[in-house]
Formats: sequence, structure tokens, C-alpha cells
Amino acid sequence: MKPVFRFLVAGALLIAASANAQVTVSDAWVRATVPQQQATGAFMQLRAARDTRLVSASSPLTPGVEVHEMAMEDGVMKMREVPAVELPAGKTVELKPGGYHVMLMDLKQPVTEGETVPLTLVFEDRDGRRETVTVDATVRPINTGARPAAHGDHKH
Repeated sequence: MKPVFRFLVAGALLIAASANAQVTVSDAWVRATVPQQQATGAFMQLRAARDTRLVSASSPLTPGVEVHEMAMEDGVMKMREVPAVELPAGKTVELKPGGYHVMLMDLKQPVTEGETVPLTLVFEDRDGRRETVTVDATVRPINTGARPAAHGDHKH
């Protein structure tokens, strides 16, 4: 195969792979920890081209990773593992403090501001097809409650 043809084929495969990507992940971050803290949360924005759901997550940082929800129950804020987070087609779903998030548990060392944490997210569409997306989440300060506003950000 000639080098130019090989390049064109590789480019076409890359474009096809991008066209098949059904979920985009943006603004992924993890809250920093203090010494002896054994858990923290990962947060991000998810957008799916088709109805999809986040079904699991993992990280080489720890074997204990779960998808969680914080919600008010009888006037008390409770956190629990959920089997999935629904991603309606074309809508952005924010995993954020006080809501849905990815929980990193059984940490063996502190997670320090400025580091990155690799996360692998598994999504499943209505037909049971799975897609895996890997992201590097930036570690933000402990007191971060929401993503910092950037120029041009708008709340709707």
C-alpha cells in the first residue's frame, strides 16, 4: 500500500470513529483531598447524540469507583449508588456536587490540586451497545463547589 493511500485510509477511519462517538465529555474534574481522606467525587458534563446512559466508571487510581446520586430524602441529604444516569439525546447532563457524580473510593493516597485523574466511563444506548470514553479529569481545590465561570458561559 502506498504511503499516501495509507494516510488517506487512516484519516477516513479516524473520521468514521469520530462520527460513531455518541457521547462527549467536557469539563471533567475531581475534587482534591486531604491526607487520610479515602473518597472524593468526579464531576463533568455529558452530552449524548442518542438516548444513552452512564452505566459505570473506573480509574487506575482506585478499584472503588461508583456512579452516585445525592438527593434530599425526608429532609436529609443522602448519597447512594445508582445503576445508571440517563442521558437524553441532545441534552447536556451535568454531574456536579450535590447531584449525580462519580465517586472514587478507597483512595490510598491524597489527590492533589493540579494533578489529573484518568477516568474510563462506560455508556450504553437503548440497544445495549456500549461505548467507552476515557478522560483525564483535572484535580481542583477542595473548596470547589462548581466549575469556575469562563468568559462566555451562560446559565439557562
